[in-house]
Amino acid sequence: MDLGGLSVGWYLALSVALFTIGGVGLLVRRNPLVMFMCVELMLNAVNVAFVALGAGLNDVGGQIAVFFVLVVAATEVVIGLALVVAINRRRAGATADDLTLLKG
Repeated sequence: MDLGGLSVGWYLALSVALFTIGGVGLLVRRNPLVMFMCVELMLNAVNVAFVALGAGLNDVGGQIAVFFVLVVAATEVVIGLALVVAINRRRAGATADDLTLLKG
């Protein structure tokens, strides 16, 4: 697989940068929707690392791992979006601290 003329190290550096941005955003922001976007950014950073390492090692295992990460990400989006909608129906402008509103 062609890496576009760049070494694997550049892709791993991009992956670390994306993961760091997602981690900082997850810790700093309190809006649940933004928090889910930060988690998705972190998952995509892991996908970049898997594909780069798989291409660098001439192995398809990285791309297979990406498939499973995407399945988990899709599941997380469905559940997370349902929670965000449920919270925002009860209170507009809700934050992550308002998850106690979902108690039965």
